[in-house]
Amino acid sequence: MKRHLNTLFVTTDGAYLKKEGQAVVVRIDKKTALRLPLHNLDGICCLARVSISPPLMAAAAQAGVSISLMTEHGRLLARIVGFTSGNVLLRREQYRRSDDPAASLTIAKHCILGKIANARTVLRRAVRDAASHEQERKQALANTADRLTTDLDDVQRAADLDQLRGIEGNAANTYFSVFNHLLTQSSPDGPIRFNGRTRRPPRDPVNALLSFLYQLLAHDARSACESVGLDPAVGFLHRDRPGRPSLALDLIEELRPLLADRLALSLINRKQVTPADFHTDEAGGVRLSDTARKTLLTNYQTRKQEVINHPFLNEKTSIGLIVHLQARLLARHIRGDLDQYPPFLWK
Repeated sequence: MKRHLNTLFVTTDGAYLKKEGQAVVVRIDKKTALRLPLHNLDGICCLARVSISPPLMAAAAQAGVSISLMTEHGRLLARIVGFTSGNVLLRREQYRRSDDPAASLTIAKHCILGKIANARTVLRRAVRDAASHEQERKQALANTADRLTTDLDDVQRAADLDQLRGIEGNAANTYFSVFNHLLTQSSPDGPIRFNGRTRRPPRDPVNALLSFLYQLLAHDARSACESVGLDPAVGFLHRDRPGRPSLALDLIEELRPLLADRLALSLINRKQVTPADFHTDEAGGVRLSDTARKTLLTNYQTRKQEVINHPFLNEKTSIGLIVHLQARLLARHIRGDLDQYPPFLWK
C-alpha cells in the first residue's frame, strides 16, 4: 500500500529549491524558509517562478518524487519524473483496450457512473443539511438529484462513447444548474454566485476555484497512474491528444464532486474566501489572489488527510489516497484480475 505522503506547494516568486543531504530546502531571499525530508514527499508543485537545483531534480527523480512546474493558476507546464517502473504487459493491454471501442466504453461507463452518483450525493447531503424553513431550496436540490438518477440509468444503456459523452454533459448541466442553491454564504461585498460552468478562462469566483482544484486533482491522478505502471496519457473516455493526461482525466471524473466541488463550496460558505479574494483580468477571466490560493492549497492538503471508508475495499483510507487506490483497481481490471472497474462511490 502506498503511504499517504504530502505535496510541497511553492507559491513564492524567486524561491530557490535545493538539496541538502536527504532534505529539500526552500530558500527565499537567500534565507532558508523550509526544510523537509525528501522521503516525506510524493510531489513538489511549483506555482510561481521558482528555481530548482539539478542535484535536487536528480534526487527527486530517483526517489520517485515528481516535480510539477505550473502557472500561478494551476495549469501544468512541465513535469520532472524519474524512470517509470511498470509492467510492459499492463501498458500493452491498456493500449489495446483504449483502441477497442467496446472495451473503452465499458471502463468509461463506470467512471461516469461514479461521477454522476457522487454528484447526486453532494445534492442529497445538502438536502439533509438544509434548514427546515428552506423548503424551496430543498425541493430544487431533491428534484435535481432525482434527475441524476435517471441519467445513471441512461449511462447503463449508452451504446457508444459519443452517446455516453452526451449523457455525461447533460448530467453535468443538470448538476451545475442548482449549484447556487449550494452556496449559503453572505458577505458585505455581496454573495459569490455561480453563473454556469466556464473554463479557459473561468468567468466567476466559483469557476476559478473549481478549475484550480481540478488541476490539482489531475496532478495527483497523473502521479497515481504512473505509480502503478499505467500510461497517464492513454485514456478511455478522454481520447488521445498531445500533452493531455487522458487517463488521469478519466480517473478524476468520479472524484471531482468529493475532492474538488465540496471543498470549493466549503471555502465559500465558511467565508474562507470572499469576493475580495478574486480579481478579473482584461480578458474577463477571474483569478484567485495569492492569499486565496494559499488558503485553497492549505485546505486541499488538510482535506486529503481526512479518513474515509473505501466502499469497495471496505477499509479505512485517507481521502488523498483514494486516487491511488482507484488507479490500482483500474490496473487490476486491465490485467484481468477484476471483471469490472469499480468506481469510488461516496456514501
